[in-house]
Amino acid sequence: MVKAKSWVMTKHFDGFPKKSDFGLKVEELPEPKDGEVLLEAVFLSVDPYMRLFSKTHIKEGGVMIGEQVAKVIQSKNPAFPVGSHVVSNSGWRTHTLSDGTGLTPILPEWPKDVSLSLALGAIGMPGLTAVYGIEEVLGLQKGETLLVNAAAGAVGSVVGQIAKIKGCKVVGSAGSDAKVAYLKELGFDEAFNYKTVGSLEEALRKASPEGYDCFFENVGGSSSFVALQQMKKFGRIAVCGSISTYNDSEPQTGPYPYSTMIMKQLKMEGFIFSRWQHKDHETLKRLLAWVKEGKLQCREHVTKGFENMPAAFMGMLQGENTGKAVVAV
Repeated sequence: MVKAKSWVMTKHFDGFPKKSDFGLKVEELPEPKDGEVLLEAVFLSVDPYMRLFSKTHIKEGGVMIGEQVAKVIQSKNPAFPVGSHVVSNSGWRTHTLSDGTGLTPILPEWPKDVSLSLALGAIGMPGLTAVYGIEEVLGLQKGETLLVNAAAGAVGSVVGQIAKIKGCKVVGSAGSDAKVAYLKELGFDEAFNYKTVGSLEEALRKASPEGYDCFFENVGGSSSFVALQQMKKFGRIAVCGSISTYNDSEPQTGPYPYSTMIMKQLKMEGFIFSRWQHKDHETLKRLLAWVKEGKLQCREHVTKGFENMPAAFMGMLQGENTGKAVVAV
């Protein structure tokens, strides 16, 4: 019998999550039955979508949702031998019994000198999100100018690098001078700290006086309305996230972008990466190849200890991380 720990949401978040909104639960798991495996978490992910989806995908008392890289420690399923690693949507748990459904084995060509935690980042869901947003939603072309906000985060930092691989001009906004310096290291053409610029409109115009062909949206709120004013005619916007609104107790109102969208004939599309899951395997191989070639740099903000899952989650929502936020068990 294995003692499994899990973090549950004791009550739905009201505004920004609080430590008291989480509870630690311990239970004993039985031995795996035929076809089942016992997983042990190695790395767990904390992501903005967890705050958004908590309203609709988690009941009070339910386990927090999320991905993890896990090791198979017992197996009665030949597809997943003991000692192998998988990506699993097991949520915030140390141990999970699984029948194998939904488990994604780590790519067999994964280099030994590359941390498996990247399967939760640049070579995982955030990387897939970046690729599909750029290729499937925006249709970004060589020579175009791309704007990405929350650019030093798990998705934004990959978006900017892939756009550079494709031969584009990239402008990124982030929330600290250190993050701006990181974007410059990654090869962004222009980057600025949105918290310290006197005028967001002027900062965007200075970074790209000719405007923007594409906008990869991660933040939402009033700042996005300002960005839309800088779009070129027939510009495209991929709406990946709206982190500035996730913790609002009351919905934000206006300004509204419709007149701008009409006059500039803009195309805006929201998306979730799973729409293209049939392409995941080949896309993950492309992302891994870019990492191995040195074209895709990966930075992580690692919190140690399963007991610190809530703190890591809240810190990520406050922008403490540069790159992907993960928890190492």
